[in-house]
Amino acid sequence: MSDKGPVEMESICIACGHCVAVCPQAAIDNTQAPLDGQIPIDRNLLPDELQAEQFLRARRSVRCYKTERVARDKIMRLLDIARLAPSGGNTQGVRYHVVDDPALLREITARTVDWMEAQIKAGDARGAYYGGMVAAYREQGRDVVLRDAPCLIIALTPHNFQPRGRDNTHFSLAYAELMAPALGLGTCWAGVFESCAASGWQPLLSLLSIPEDMLVSGALMVGIPRYTYQRLVERKPLQVSWQS
Repeated sequence: MSDKGPVEMESICIACGHCVAVCPQAAIDNTQAPLDGQIPIDRNLLPDELQAEQFLRARRSVRCYKTERVARDKIMRLLDIARLAPSGGNTQGVRYHVVDDPALLREITARTVDWMEAQIKAGDARGAYYGGMVAAYREQGRDVVLRDAPCLIIALTPHNFQPRGRDNTHFSLAYAELMAPALGLGTCWAGVFESCAASGWQPLLSLLSIPEDMLVSGALMVGIPRYTYQRLVERKPLQVSWQS
């Protein structure tokens, strides 16, 4: 903003839309973040401090799901919010690959368990942890990877977009986790699946229709929660240091 008004600076624009969104008179437009694509904020819909605290603290990692499939329009709604998450330099760059076929989900779990067994034999430091999971799967038939979730959202980013791609994925899937309860859904980060995919385990990757220039940068299990939580859980005490 100069003494004579706004100055065009398109050469350094990252299309974040701040310049258009902040103007109270809607007097600024930007070809990379057009005014007609922005939605007025309804401050009556924004939570107050206590509502925001309840909302954030009520989010839980859900590992027990009902057997019914999740409607695809709900998944689309979830991901449409996830794509709006902040990203480094507004680079965004996260794509989503959704698996909701029960047979394919079971096969993903089976091949991930095979990978854990291979890691144990190779002397992986996580062997003891993996050993318990493998035993629960082999001996009890428990889905220790996807927890019988009816849907798996896989985030993809380009190979040449790391580590920012994974950072952006975290922001994006965090938005999905926070939005999910409003849609009657529960989520949990699919960490073992992600580790297996990130290792390049071909028996797993061969199941997934992922473009060759993309890699798995995160994943969420999604489903309708079997149980409803009644209380807010405490965490470790806040640790803060100040320097002035």
